[in-house]
Amino acid sequence: MRFCRFDDDRLGLVEGDAVRDVTAATDILPALRWPFPRGDQFMTHFEDVRREMERLAPSAPSKPIAEVKLLSPIANPGKIVAAPVNYQLHLDESRVDTEINFGSHVRTIEEYGVFLKAPSSLIGPGEGVVADWADRRIDHEIELAVVIGKQGFRISEADALSYVAGYTIGLDMTIRGTEDRSFRKSLDTFSVLGPWVVTTDELPDASALDFEIKVNGVTKQKSNTSLLIFDIPRLISYASKAYTLYPGDVIMTGTPEGVAPVVPGDVMHAWIDKIGETEVAVRGTW
Repeated sequence: MRFCRFDDDRLGLVEGDAVRDVTAATDILPALRWPFPRGDQFMTHFEDVRREMERLAPSAPSKPIAEVKLLSPIANPGKIVAAPVNYQLHLDESRVDTEINFGSHVRTIEEYGVFLKAPSSLIGPGEGVVADWADRRIDHEIELAVVIGKQGFRISEADALSYVAGYTIGLDMTIRGTEDRSFRKSLDTFSVLGPWVVTTDELPDASALDFEIKVNGVTKQKSNTSLLIFDIPRLISYASKAYTLYPGDVIMTGTPEGVAPVVPGDVMHAWIDKIGETEVAVRGTW
């Protein structure tokens, strides 16, 4: 299954180049009162919602995907976990490029561990990244993003993939500087997810996916997830040693070499094999 969120918080079932509006499936979600439970409630109850989506789909109205505004398919992640320097060639370029490292020694992911991005930085492809810090370099970083499907703590690597609900394309936008990653990567609009989530029944193995990002038609990053230093099971296990993972939490798995600046007016075109492709505009104003 491929599901998306679009326009005015509509729920979509993606079929080819069209999306079926199955928003009514969310009517089965429980009514909640404060204090709200942890986790994205859509993902907490995903199997029930999924059955309702499939029931509604044959008679649901359809629109071309090109005519809708794509939002983040995950609306309320409790956490966005990110993996620094998780491809060897990106580690190498970060160590030699002073515009990336700002004179600091770039350590390995084993030394850094993972870090958190603010959920308030999350947008979908149709909303556009805002790059309004004219005095700072702002870079694109394409990543495979993992969506967690069930709660877990101190998960073993052997069991890790059973906690995955699906995969999507992630853009981890970054301001270069000396501040901590959680600051430089958490600006509003700096976490892009989309265009949709592909569930694990359709994509059971994400360990060797080609992916690429172009800016204004020019390839900037191109790699394969088989080159991850910490692969997906290891990332899930590692993160869950520190944090309980909840349904809807997102793990951004890291970016390869080729990170480069973007400026207002640029258009980023991201593609991951077996997931799809999407375009994200870079804007200079809100």
